[in-house]
Order: sequence, then structure tokens, then C-alpha cells
Amino acid sequence: MMKVAVVFHSALGSTKQLAQAVAAGAAAQPEVNAIQIEIVGADIVEGRFCNTELLQQLGKADALVFGSPTYMGCVSAQFKAFSDATSELWTKQLWANKIAAGFTIGVNLSGDQLNTLQYMQVFANQHGMLWVGLDIPGNYDPGMRNRLGAQSGLIAHSTDGVLDETDLLAARYLGQRVAQVSKKFAA
Repeated sequence: MMKVAVVFHSALGSTKQLAQAVAAGAAAQPEVNAIQIEIVGADIVEGRFCNTELLQQLGKADALVFGSPTYMGCVSAQFKAFSDATSELWTKQLWANKIAAGFTIGVNLSGDQLNTLQYMQVFANQHGMLWVGLDIPGNYDPGMRNRLGAQSGLIAHSTDGVLDETDLLAARYLGQRVAQVSKKFAA
């Protein structure tokens, strides 16, 4: 059974909704178990992420999908604390050759969400992971699943916390794609 872990931080709930859709897309694939792992405030003590059980769960996954809202042009402080805490794993390359992907949401149409995805991609690459983006050309999908045209991962947009249905469909598709690529890579 292939395992896809969706690890995310959500401040107001919209990133969590995207994470749920990503996990549902992955779990819809045969022989794929998808889990959601939320980074919460209790995981961070004096600015340092301290949840070793969560890190151990991620080590057992075949693929990791990262999610964070975009704040000030990058990941949230909570997600950054999580990524910083993986430096001990990085030195041993314990996540090498896992499939990785990412998603984010912001209030502004640009808001530098691409930088958030690029941060996640660099983070994954530092761990030796293989990044999977969206293979849906922006504005060319009949369902408009990639309505903002990001190929590096999913960028969603909401000004009021209510998600556009097409962003949820794109999140589900991203989970499906990660599961499919993971299976191909494992074969």
C-alpha cells in the first residue's frame, strides 16, 4: 500500500480544506492510503517545531504534499518552523527519492504565492525529493482546474475564506497526480 502524507499549516481553515481535497484525490487511487498531518501551535515551543512523532510519520510515507497559506510572500511561520526542524533528517537524506508537491492559498491574486511554492520546492529538493507540479495548462482545462495558471503546484485564491470550487477540484487532482506519479516511480 502506497502512503501519501499531506502535511500542512492552516490558520483560518482554507488551507485545511485544500489539504482535505488533496488527500481525497490521493486516496481515490487504488492501493493508496492518504493521511493528513496538520502543523499546530502546540507543535512549536519557543519558536522551534518539536513534534518528533509527526516527523517519524512522514518518514514512512512514499510521497509528501506540503501546504501553507502565503503570508508576506512565503510560507507561514509555523510551516517554516516545521521545515527548519527537518535539518537533522536533511543531513542523512532520509526523505531522498520521495515524491513531493505543494499547495498554497492567498488573499491577493498574486500575493507572491509562487514564491511560497518555490520555497516548498527548494525545501523538497534539499531533502533529495522529486517535485511534481500540475500538468494542467492554465486556462486550457475545460473544468478550469488550474484557473490561476501555476504549473509548480496549486495556487488558490480567496478573499473571504470561501474556496472556489475549481480550486478544490485542482487540489483533488494534485493529490491524484502525486499518487499516480508515486506509483510509477515505485514500479
